[in-house]
This record gives sequence, C-alpha cells and structure tokens, in this order.
Amino acid sequence: MPAPRISFEFFPPKTLEASFQLWETAQMLAPLKPNFVSVTYGAGGTTRKLTHEAVTTIGAHYGVNVAAHLTCVEATKAETLEIANAYAEARVTEIVALRGDAPKGTETFTAHPEGFASSVELIEALADTGKFKIRVGAYPESHPEAADMAANVDWLKRKIDAGASSAITQFFFEAESFFRFRDACVKAGIDAPIIPGILPIISWDGTKRFAQSCGARIPGWLAEAFTAAQRDGREELLATVVATELCDNLLQGGVEDLHFYTLNRPTLTRDVCFALGIVPEVSLQNVA
Repeated sequence: MPAPRISFEFFPPKTLEASFQLWETAQMLAPLKPNFVSVTYGAGGTTRKLTHEAVTTIGAHYGVNVAAHLTCVEATKAETLEIANAYAEARVTEIVALRGDAPKGTETFTAHPEGFASSVELIEALADTGKFKIRVGAYPESHPEAADMAANVDWLKRKIDAGASSAITQFFFEAESFFRFRDACVKAGIDAPIIPGILPIISWDGTKRFAQSCGARIPGWLAEAFTAAQRDGREELLATVVATELCDNLLQGGVEDLHFYTLNRPTLTRDVCFALGIVPEVSLQNVA
C-alpha cells in the first residue's frame, strides 16, 4: 500500500514562547513533505495579522505549500477580501474558507451587518477572484448547530457547488464515522475529495473538552482505555497506537490523504507518520 499524502494544521503564536513552538513544529514536520500545511484563524478572527505572518513565514522558510484559514467573523466583506488579496500578493494560493466560531463570550455566530453571512457566501466570493484553491470544513459526526447528518451533507454540497475543491473533516475517533459520512456524500453527488482530520491525543482532558465543544463523539472504549492509561502512565504510548490504528483503518478503506491537527505539538504526529511509513527524504549525498 503506498504511503498516504499528508497535511498538517498549525495555529499562529500569540507569545514569544509559542513562536518558538511553532517554528519547532514546522522544522520537525516539514521534512515529511506534506502536501500542504494550514494555519488557523483565532476564534472571532482574533489572530488575522498573526495568521498572515505565520503563513508567509512558513512558506518562505520551510518550502511547503501553505493554506491560510479565512473566516466570516467580525469583518465586512471588503475587509475579508482585502485579507484574501494580501495572501494572493504574498503568493499564497490556497485558502481554507470557514464560517468561523462565535467570538469569545458569545454562544452563536452572528454575521457582521456588512459581512458574509455564511461560508457559502465567502466561498463564492473567493471563487469569483480566480486566485485560490479553496478547501472547506466537513463534519462526519454532525456540526453542533446542524439539525442532523443530512443537513451536514447538504451544507457540504452547497460549499462544493459554490467553488470549493476539497474538504477537511473535523476529527473523529472511529473510521466507520468517516466511512458513513463519505458514503452519504457520494450518494448526494459530492465528488470532491474529503480528507479525514486526525487529532493525535496529546492531552486526554483537553481532547475531551475539545470534542464536547465541536460535537465529536468519544467512544466508550476510548474513554476506558485512557482512564487506565492515565493510571499506569501509558498515555503517550496509547495515543500513538490509537492514532496509528485509526489512520491504518482509513487507509485500508481507500483513503489517500490524512490531515493532522498538530496543536503545534509535533512529536506525536511525527511518530504516527513514522509508524505509517512516512519518513523524511534522505539525500544519498548526505549519507555518503
């Protein structure tokens, strides 16, 4: 079985220490030759400038294709497209277009009076520029605001029809969740690639909070395994095994791309890639 194409998600740093962590992450993972890396937007659009700086710096210094996240939150249409144009001028050709989370302190997304009301509107505007390859989000276990899974599939189809070329899913912990969603998307006429999002479990307590906020289901067997692993001091080993097995099951089911949510903590993601047979390319000149 050929090695999968891989990609990584990073987030922009807000402190000097976080900056060092991001550059260490990029330096460790760039040699694995990812198809692309993406850089997130802070909740409520709070890291616009930091995201732009991280995107352009990673692209310039690590030789990887970088996709910038762009959201609809707390910005006019003109301001959002101005940010997109700045990416185009910096030779960034890929954007992950998202509606975005509600600003901190609020429970639901409210569109700016002069802004994009949804991710579909944002995608249409970006597609009209002709400057970008557009990726979007997808939810194999239902978006917290979606009525049901059928609504998730329908919304993804609208995003693809608006001009997106591929989708990256929210994380999940059982391959069957992805396969059911993929089958439903095919049945709905979606033929764009859907890339499964993988979250290596760096912190079990943090992962539980993250899953609750975004609607990702935690299987009972996983909770029991991590309770035992915490007691025995084997969390890191278990996290590596769980992520590797999930990826292997996806590959056995025909998946060709994997997107890793690194949380700017690269070691576990790197170890999973190694276990899947994805290793840095070595020049023969370097070992002669």
